[in-house]
Amino acid sequence: MTRTFDHLVAEAETVSVDGWDFSWLDGRATEQRPSWGYQRMLGERLARVRSVLDVQTGGGEVLAGAGPLPPLAAATESWPPNVDRATRLLHPLGAVVVADPDEPPLPFGDGAFELVCSRHPVTVWWDEIARVLAPGGTYFSQQVGPASVFELVEFFLGPQPDGVRRRRHPDDAVAEASRAGLEVVDLRSERLRTEFHDIGAVIYFLRKVVWMVPGFTVGHYRERLQELHERIEHEGPFVAHTSRFLIEARRAG
Repeated sequence: MTRTFDHLVAEAETVSVDGWDFSWLDGRATEQRPSWGYQRMLGERLARVRSVLDVQTGGGEVLAGAGPLPPLAAATESWPPNVDRATRLLHPLGAVVVADPDEPPLPFGDGAFELVCSRHPVTVWWDEIARVLAPGGTYFSQQVGPASVFELVEFFLGPQPDGVRRRRHPDDAVAEASRAGLEVVDLRSERLRTEFHDIGAVIYFLRKVVWMVPGFTVGHYRERLQELHERIEHEGPFVAHTSRFLIEARRAG
């Protein structure tokens, strides 16, 4: 039986959005994955170092799933529910989780880590990354690229100016890394198909990824949500495209 708009809204509005686990969307939304396999590649790098820092770890799920951690492992996170979640997940694996506001400076000494990693950081403080990397150390990150899921963003906010659409461009990341004294040794980018199969999936996504539609609430956007629900019911999944890039940068030895 097709669930009503009100039922879907009530369900998605009350479910927890703690952590960085999107399994609640299983069967309700799909996202094509980048071809490179970030978590697998991270695991390969973890096996070659004795120290790692995971910046903006979320709930710690990605680091925990990448494989055995080196003897020194730390992670930072700013959102209190995620700090608690990451602590419960990563402490048994030997990693310390530090509550950090995601603003410079990072709470570590110069040259502290052979590997600094981050999956989907909101911001990247390149000078701080370079500072805490040991000589010869590597920064390894998968990031959200420009105009990601903008079909959905613009459905709610309207057409965005070119300057907004270009934000988070990988070319800018390369330039910023270079200015911080790092050499980019790998850069890849892809645009990937994403489908939302019901309005509950849309609501959950916008509650969790809060920077997509800043200040999103069901109450404020209820009419647009109703319109999108009817569109999905009549036309099928709402299709958008995520933008992802992989960047690896090295500090000189």
